[in-house]
Amino acid sequence: MLSKANKPTKPKCFVKAVLSSAIQASIVIQPAFAEETYIDIFDYQTENALNFEDETGKYGQVKFNLRYRFEMADVADNGRETAYANTLRLRFGYLTPEFYGLQAYGEFEGNVAMQRDYFSPKSDWKGDLGREVIADPQSAELNQMYVTYKGIPDTELKAGRQRINIDDQRFIGAVAWRQMEQTFDSGLITNKSIKNLTMKVGYIGQVQNIWSELDTVQFPFLNVNYKFKGLANISAYGLWLADFDTGQAGRSAQTYGILVNGSPKITKSVKLHYHAEYSYQADYKNNPNSVSLSRYSLMGGASYMGITLKGAVEELGASGGQAFQTPFGTNHKFQGWADKFLVTPKDGVRDINATLAAKPFGVKMAFVYHNFQSVTNSIDYGNEYDFLVTKKFGKHYQLLAKYAYYDAYAVNGNAAYNSALSQNTHKFWLQGSVFF
Repeated sequence: MLSKANKPTKPKCFVKAVLSSAIQASIVIQPAFAEETYIDIFDYQTENALNFEDETGKYGQVKFNLRYRFEMADVADNGRETAYANTLRLRFGYLTPEFYGLQAYGEFEGNVAMQRDYFSPKSDWKGDLGREVIADPQSAELNQMYVTYKGIPDTELKAGRQRINIDDQRFIGAVAWRQMEQTFDSGLITNKSIKNLTMKVGYIGQVQNIWSELDTVQFPFLNVNYKFKGLANISAYGLWLADFDTGQAGRSAQTYGILVNGSPKITKSVKLHYHAEYSYQADYKNNPNSVSLSRYSLMGGASYMGITLKGAVEELGASGGQAFQTPFGTNHKFQGWADKFLVTPKDGVRDINATLAAKPFGVKMAFVYHNFQSVTNSIDYGNEYDFLVTKKFGKHYQLLAKYAYYDAYAVNGNAAYNSALSQNTHKFWLQGSVFF
């Protein structure tokens, strides 16, 4: 029996704690640097409230994320009107205290369409069928619900619906750019018994995609990563995807690859960047097609005095009408923000690109140029020009503006040309985020 003095105190009411935080933050302001101090104090008090005023995590932690976005999408000559979306995304989760190595997390995710001038084809609410597609459906879902166990030395076991990002997210990723992210019903083992080496072994049984759809799969994967501190990062991986949903057997594939990348510092003001990767993909399980395809990715660059310049090429191969695919990756990160190549066209794609980035006064700015060509049939798809400006305020606030222009080449009578890739496309985003 615990004595009265030793009994654990109950956590304070969450609402009361938040109100108390706001009141204290508004009162305790130093005369000098008032605005900065106010923000710092407000952030601290809010963090404290979300931890139930206990930094040790004795009562768990509430996690909160609010993101507003305006998006415009315009595609030439396809019979649809320009789309406009004003959406507000909320994530709200609770992480339990750790108990004998066990810990659980649950997270709600919901997206509200405040302006509905866009088409959302794969959701209950379709929107305006005469406008362009914007992939942010109005929806609500259980985004994450998992249990972790850390009672084995250097090992974490995680089971349930969870966010998974492997390496650069080319093959498995959460697609965090969209308002409703992609999560996985999965078992995942992470082991770090050997210094600098991380091994992940997982099995995915179901994918909840950005449309809040559930895709049933049999998807084991293995990733082994070794870090040479300050010099290189090496990963070897295998993925065995069997997709049994109606009409999806063509996605079943076994994929193997190896990558090496790094950003070694040469001098105090000079840093190099490099990436080299090769992947091989073949048909697997119920895939009715014969597939034997390669992918490679190369990048080199340097940073000097806060300015970064990179040049890169990525090729996803094709043969016999089949192309190298990455159906569960964060594909928006690759081959242009206009999202013309989320699915690899049947003639494959070679993306030659250059990036110029800088961060003056804490404002991140980037320009990316892409030239897209096919791997077979000698097709020039087009060029793309991408621009990004983003600024983070403290730890919890961020503003972003982003623009993508895909400039398509003429078809020139080539019957192999994908008509969707022959349409000029403009996309523009304004976004504000609050995350605790």
